[in-house]
Amino acid sequence: MFQLGKTIVSEEVIKKDFVCNLSACKGACCIDGDAGAPLDKEEIEMLEAIYPKVKPFLREEGIKAIEEQGTYITTEEGELETPLINNADCAYVVFDENEVAMCGIEEAYNQGEINWKKPVSCHLYPVRVSDYTEFSAVNYHRWQICDDACELGKELGVPVYKFVKEALIRKFGEDWYMELEKVAKTF
Repeated sequence: MFQLGKTIVSEEVIKKDFVCNLSACKGACCIDGDAGAPLDKEEIEMLEAIYPKVKPFLREEGIKAIEEQGTYITTEEGELETPLINNADCAYVVFDENEVAMCGIEEAYNQGEINWKKPVSCHLYPVRVSDYTEFSAVNYHRWQICDDACELGKELGVPVYKFVKEALIRKFGEDWYMELEKVAKTF
């Protein structure tokens, strides 16, 4: 691990390779697991504001889950997350013609309906950020459903930090990312 400003970064973010392979995994990260996408406090206000414009892009089941649970939920541990459909799919997930899970929020963004791409935790994946009082921990999250993404990343020679460049800049800023690139050259 190494420190960049007020972040502690796992070397795996630089050393591991990763490129999403949606044709292989079918977007399993949006429908597998036992929790919704982690949200920042600022994002809950954004979800509430954009929901009317995102709603037309969602599935009936997602709309029902959001209308019953809200645009976000607070877990027993006080964590903020997207709601789930029957404790499985993210309520914001939609499927394309090939049954690949996609983000309804991102689809509304792609269609020019909103100017917010999606929760930063989704945009950053497979990077996970844990915020602490004094610093934020930036880690690579290994999940078996992403084995094909690891293989594709290795084949293409794309390290995790380059794959999620836009999201890292969104989260930490351009200067932080430029410093990360400098550190990466030392490995």
